[in-house]
Amino acid sequence: MRAFEALSLPNGSVIPNRIAKAAMEENLADLTQGPSAELLRLYQAWAEGGTGLLLTGNVMVDRRAMTGPGGVVLEDERQLDKFHEWARIGRSHGAQIWMQLNHPGRQMQANLGQQTVAPSAVALELGGLSKMFPVPKALDEAEIAALIERFARSAQLAEKAGFNGVQIHAAHGYLISQFLSPLSNKRTDGWGGSLENRARLLLDVIKAVRARVTPSFSVAVKLNSADFQRGGFAEADAKQVVLLLNELAVDMVELSGGSYEAPAMQGDSRDGRTLAREAYFLEFAGEIAAVAKMPIMVTGGIRRLPVVEQVLASGVAMAGIGTALAIEPALPKQWQAGDGEARAELPPIRWKNKALASLAYMATVKFQLRQLSRGKRTYAQVSPLRALLLEQLKAARRTRVYKRLMAGGS
Repeated sequence: MRAFEALSLPNGSVIPNRIAKAAMEENLADLTQGPSAELLRLYQAWAEGGTGLLLTGNVMVDRRAMTGPGGVVLEDERQLDKFHEWARIGRSHGAQIWMQLNHPGRQMQANLGQQTVAPSAVALELGGLSKMFPVPKALDEAEIAALIERFARSAQLAEKAGFNGVQIHAAHGYLISQFLSPLSNKRTDGWGGSLENRARLLLDVIKAVRARVTPSFSVAVKLNSADFQRGGFAEADAKQVVLLLNELAVDMVELSGGSYEAPAMQGDSRDGRTLAREAYFLEFAGEIAAVAKMPIMVTGGIRRLPVVEQVLASGVAMAGIGTALAIEPALPKQWQAGDGEARAELPPIRWKNKALASLAYMATVKFQLRQLSRGKRTYAQVSPLRALLLEQLKAARRTRVYKRLMAGGS
């Protein structure tokens, strides 16, 4: 199995190679929460870069629930022409483009001024940064049903706009992941307790989405291999969830890991135990691939072609790359042209405060994305402190715009 072989999915569609641009949070929406010209320019660079699959940064199913103030929202047809152009650009060089759909749950900052919701009223534990996130409201049955409908509607709109598929985000501590984890899900009704109950929201979302899209439209899931928190969602749970997904029409499962409280997905902001290899989740992914009926994708720190080949040799069907493609979007094209030594990476962040290091890591990635979105060269050596300060200033500005928008202002 080689990096540039095609991959056939259970629904019959074909991805031209085994390298995916993994989802990254771009925060490049326009002032009305649609795809901006800068976001489209960024995806043009990735479309030309040689990956077989482009996964968008998370698109929110509810404008009241945002992972960040610059996030894109798809909940109705008002801006569907912009999404159509996004899909057209993503497909323009032969890749498939899938829209990642997400709801943050409790992982929404308090300064956005919206009510946060979660399976249970359990706040995030981030040390000195905990005050940035309010205690969420526990969802009731009607609100859960409305959320399922939102995922289904957004998927239907994504297909109408020309995307090839959607990925349901059930990882990284966002809402569906919160239902899966016994640390954040303390419910005693049919949505909590046993793993089957905690997985019910994910399964019901997939069923609702599949009922609203055509059979050839891909439906995928992003799932944590583990939360990396004691007593949380563990590898045995992930394996059991994949077995449950085997019974549904799921075209791919991407394995990642971590959350805001334990950001294992964020490279060298983590400690050496987690980062013993580039493909953090590879060992477990091979075990999952052996029992999964759908292709498995692994994301986590991959930045060299030999590691891509190692991932594929383990039985995993697709290698997802994030940060490296934020630095050099044409990395797959360079590999395919014969430059197997090409690589792209950020310097490690060795700060003692892991939560702050995680924020700085995300800021350095977003700095690269902004450079590409403006048609400029990336700069991997940017100071993490400078990137963090710039990101905080931009986030403050976007937050003011978002709050005016939600208040009905101009």
